Amino acid sequence: MTRFVSSCSPMETLLGFDFGLKRIGVAVGNSLIRQAQPLTIVTAATNDAKFSAIETLMKEWQPARCIVGLPRHPDGAEHEMTVRCRRFANQLQGRFGVATVLVDERYSSAVIPQQRGKSIDAQAAAIILQQYFDEYAKP
Repeated sequence: MTRFVSSCSPMETLLGFDFGLKRIGVAVGNSLIRQAQPLTIVTAATNDAKFSAIETLMKEWQPARCIVGLPRHPDGAEHEMTVRCRRFANQLQGRFGVATVLVDERYSSAVIPQQRGKSIDAQAAAIILQQYFDEYAKP
């Protein structure tokens, strides 16, 4: 799996993912304007249903690559969700044949104003994707 990519080709669509066990936030952006937008939250109960919903998004948006947030402890150490996110990224790449890039997401949720009862997963995915654009997809 690709770790970091230094540039994007002109006008590629990218999907960003904030993986969670209950919800997967999804964002979309393109390499021309390099702006990420929250898209949706996948909330299916089973793994097969989650990947079916993701397959629908992949067919609709036809991304050139997928960006997956990689959680770590504040000191950079890995934990259980780090392993799960790596597995999710590998599954995206394997199932859909789309290059997958992991981006450090340690502070993605911290910059979103918390709103009681509201899911922030799609917003977190947009922050992850925007971080990719800002740090790794220089023109």
